[in-house]
Amino acid sequence: MLKALLLIFEPTATWEDIFRARRGVVFILVGYLLPMLLLTSVMEGYGLVRWGKQRGETQEVSKTKSFSRGETVIFETTQIVLSLLVVFVSANLVKAMGETFHGRHTYSQAFSAIAYGLSPFFLLRLLDAFPFVSPWVTWAIGITLSIKVLYHGVPRMMEPDPPHAFGLFLMSSLLVALITGMVRFVTWWYLTGRLSKLDALVSDLAARLPF
Repeated sequence: MLKALLLIFEPTATWEDIFRARRGVVFILVGYLLPMLLLTSVMEGYGLVRWGKQRGETQEVSKTKSFSRGETVIFETTQIVLSLLVVFVSANLVKAMGETFHGRHTYSQAFSAIAYGLSPFFLLRLLDAFPFVSPWVTWAIGITLSIKVLYHGVPRMMEPDPPHAFGLFLMSSLLVALITGMVRFVTWWYLTGRLSKLDALVSDLAARLPF
């Protein structure tokens, strides 16, 4: 979490430290990304159980649903898996885009740029624990901060030719905004009760869990 804050407030120096460390995919995944995702999931899960989420099309017909522990575990586990897929898929696509700019990049470079670059976005999900905070607000602020971080990170980690650096950053930013937006749309629909069949399936699975 500290690294995510440093990337927001001191991006140049922090990216330089990350570049010099040259951590591999496994180290970043186990030592940085998974702990952050677990932290945000625990906090959001607490909010789902303690305060719930508002459901309904309008305030006049809305109601607040408190999620069971089983439903929360299933949802948060799924969200962690989706977040990891976002990082891995985005890293693959960014690496491929880098090659269209006549660059030769390793997957580790692309994974580092995306995993650290999206950390402000994942950090902002802490606010999703509160029922009065719109998930689209946290998405918008989080992805904006991540794009700001990627502005410094993509050129440093991917090391494209200077004429191609801004183009690679721009395409990478549009890509992560699109992918994270699609995932947020699906999770928002579920939390607000618009996916009734999925809601029933999760409730049925949660009833079978031993807690």
